Amino acid sequence: MVLAVALGSLLGGCGAPPPPREQVKGPARDDCLRDVRLDGLKGALERCDAVVAAYPRDPQPRNERALLQALAGNRVAACRDSSAAEVLLRQAAPERRGDPQLVEEIRIRAAACRG
Repeated sequence: MVLAVALGSLLGGCGAPPPPREQVKGPARDDCLRDVRLDGLKGALERCDAVVAAYPRDPQPRNERALLQALAGNRVAACRDSSAAEVLLRQAAPERRGDPQLVEEIRIRAAACRG
């Protein structure tokens, strides 16, 4: 749980705020890192796969899945998600990019994969 709190505090939103949880059908945009435990990474990745599928044009879930993949030791998959998040970020209008911290985090992760 401490990991989830620490990770959650590092990541911000991108775009419009999500609707209240009770109005969401399916996974919420911020479910990838909800209650993450190192001994439960497989389940967290499965949950995050559903979030990415539900929000295919949002860079935040891909960025969060990249983090989960990195924690699981899946560098190739982590870099694939980091690159995809960076592409989605570039495609977003500047006013829709959201939290500058998230933008910087995506750029740093993608750059680390390139070099």
